[in-house]
Amino acid sequence: MGSETEIAMTRAAAHESLFSERASHIKQSAVRDVFELSLDPTLVSLAGGNPYLQSLPLEKLGAMASELIATQGMTALQYGSGQGTEELRLQICEVMAEEGITGVDPNNIVVTTGSQAAQDVACKVFCNPGDTVLCEDPTYVGALNTFEAYQVRAEPVATDEHGLIPSALRQRIDELRSEGARIKFLYTIPNFNNPSGITLAAERRAEIAEICIAENILILEDNPYGMLRYSGEPIKPLRAYHPDHVIYMGSFSKILAPGLRIGWAVVPPHLFRRFYLAAEAVTLCPATFNQMLISKYLSEHDWRGQIQTYRELYAGRCEAMLQALDEYMPDGVGYTRPEGGFFIWVTLPEGIDTYPLLSKGIEAGVVFIPGAAFSPHDAPSHRLRLAFSAVPEDKIREGIKRLAPVLAEAIAENGVR
Repeated sequence: MGSETEIAMTRAAAHESLFSERASHIKQSAVRDVFELSLDPTLVSLAGGNPYLQSLPLEKLGAMASELIATQGMTALQYGSGQGTEELRLQICEVMAEEGITGVDPNNIVVTTGSQAAQDVACKVFCNPGDTVLCEDPTYVGALNTFEAYQVRAEPVATDEHGLIPSALRQRIDELRSEGARIKFLYTIPNFNNPSGITLAAERRAEIAEICIAENILILEDNPYGMLRYSGEPIKPLRAYHPDHVIYMGSFSKILAPGLRIGWAVVPPHLFRRFYLAAEAVTLCPATFNQMLISKYLSEHDWRGQIQTYRELYAGRCEAMLQALDEYMPDGVGYTRPEGGFFIWVTLPEGIDTYPLLSKGIEAGVVFIPGAAFSPHDAPSHRLRLAFSAVPEDKIREGIKRLAPVLAEAIAENGVR
């Protein structure tokens, strides 16, 4: 008999050959790695993009949940529709109308396990291994992980302070098509991008939609932060220009609570059936109890007032971070100034890799996410993401104060002027 370690290694070696090729592309997100570190109470975590749940009416939600179980438990705890409850789909139309998204047929909505599941379904339905999707650079790490798992080639399109650049999109499509690439969709987070905080300019949206239509490329519009605008004017979504060419994704994770894991996709009618069937094949049905709790919250609570509370809270924290960055950051460091959302994107001089700086930041008592996590390529990045949503203003200031010397030392060591 070998040791337990030897037995485990033998078993692992035997099962290794059973893995699919796809499984080799599934790996843990760098963001998740950092989240584990964020649990240390001695550290100021500017890493996690979490909503501040302490502002929710938790006692009221608890009473709602209790009443649901007591009075409608046989429905709430049972299997439900694979598309989602009719009541919630109608309410989702009301929620989207707050952002100017009107004319949506609730029959074209699929309720999903967060918008993350909608991304997964889109890849499953539209992409074969080796296909290409376009995205912003930087973009959401969860989407990159999904593309990787489905063996999809994610290709970045150049951006600036106003978001995706239409001319760069045209050029990138031409380049990829000349290489024989099969481009299936453009994945974009147009409002308060995760991680950059940048918003796609209003004057660019129609042009980007028209480019994609001309090239027969779908648009996957991910908008989890859109209702959390606290300055500037609301901008129409890409879906408003050409709804038959856009799959629009929303989520209750940021405007209510991520633990409920409820999002949605608005799917053009001619694409709906395959998208819906693929979603149903994964989850069978979205969680009925969670949907009913959200419906009760939307009908019995001032949810618009709650969103306004969130906006005011995040506006204060964003301003606190920007003021601290203005005060403490060394020369040569730039950062975005978002009008909403959770994140600020920090740029150091070129030639500095922020990934090795993470351990130095931890030694100094502060956690951030290195920029390389948000790029489809593995090259080093001289950028990093800071999140302010879940951190009190005094802690934000302390975190930036701890981070500044780490960045100053890196700039000095690299001889950057």
